[in-house]
Amino acid sequence: QVQLVESGGGLVQAGDSLRLSCVASGRTFSDYNMGWFRQAPGKEREIVAAISWSGYRWYTADSVKGRFTISRDSAKNTVYLQMNSLKPEDTAVYYCAATRGSLTSVKAYDTWGQGTQVTVSS
Repeated sequence: QVQLVESGGGLVQAGDSLRLSCVASGRTFSDYNMGWFRQAPGKEREIVAAISWSGYRWYTADSVKGRFTISRDSAKNTVYLQMNSLKPEDTAVYYCAATRGSLTSVKAYDTWGQGTQVTVSS
């Protein structure tokens, strides 16, 4: 099984940018579809973006479309989430996850990182 470690979260102001990174170790990174999810207090975990094992298919949630971009670097076993024009409603714990199953189904993801906090002040 692959192990995941996220980094890059922090406290920023509205309109700022952040880049989250998720480094994978263990099994073959290129076997897995990768996703970024977030969970705000009192809310369910939701998918933000996902990218296929090949890097040729991806998904971005409507709430972040045009502002967030997911990418992966197989040479570095890393998946990124570039977040631009951040809004206070983007405040959440962001998780990286891996699956060999469906790209966009939360239930398909069976390996999760520990999460990184993103806080956007107004």
